[in-house]
Amino acid sequence: MTQQDQREFVLTLSCPDRPGIVAAVSGALAERGCNILESQQFGDPDSATFFMRVQFTASADLDADGLRAGFAALGTELGLDWRLHDTAERPRVLIMVSKFGHCLNDLLYRQRSGLLDVDIVAVASNHPDMRPLTQSYGIDYHHLPVGRGGKAAQETEILALVEHYRADLVVLARYMQILSDDFCAKLPGQIINIHHSFLPSFKGAKPYHQAHARGVKLIGATAHYVTPALDEGPIIEQEIARVDHAHSADELVAVGRDVECLALSRAVRWHAEHRVLLNGDRTVVFR
Repeated sequence: MTQQDQREFVLTLSCPDRPGIVAAVSGALAERGCNILESQQFGDPDSATFFMRVQFTASADLDADGLRAGFAALGTELGLDWRLHDTAERPRVLIMVSKFGHCLNDLLYRQRSGLLDVDIVAVASNHPDMRPLTQSYGIDYHHLPVGRGGKAAQETEILALVEHYRADLVVLARYMQILSDDFCAKLPGQIINIHHSFLPSFKGAKPYHQAHARGVKLIGATAHYVTPALDEGPIIEQEIARVDHAHSADELVAVGRDVECLALSRAVRWHAEHRVLLNGDRTVVFR
């Protein structure tokens, strides 16, 4: 069978841990003539939950709906919370940004260079600053200021964009507005944010300058799913860099921008490849 005669899928699942899950899933795939390319699993002893990601090929005449119908009985039998993804269907991403463009620029470059297997369908912002950069990539830019109608009206416009562009994922690429609880509830597990994370943590204005004043030795960034709890959603990826007394505040800002780009791009890529499974307030990431 040639590659043209095959389709590639990713199956992700979680369920109460018990013997025989791997054998049952592998057997169900074998019965349908599927070939497993990659398989990863993890049993969490704290929650007694089993997690699994299987990437496999199937005959071209087996579409996603047909495979889903075949797995329905197994899912019921084992109590699986499962998803099946066709890898030919690239996630559609809406990026939100404010005035800092480093993460936006990094994601746009990675997508155009083939390093990030997503379709960036539009960029929205509460400021007009990133319009030239976005449009240089041929991507729609929407300036949505928080005007007289307040945050609720602006968020309604953002949700309309999500629906219009059929976005699967919203990425906050240094979007400096706090999303409402109602907005977060409408897109559970579909919003990824990036923020600085120092040890100790510095909140408020100019965190890098605060870190410089305290003489920190490590700076970092955290990419996580957005929940109503500010900056406390399930963590997908973190990146750090060592600094010392010789770094100026401006140099810390530059280093911080680099680690923010790395952490966010990895989180978006792993989400797009269906490598991130939610485990309560944590994540399982099959790298």
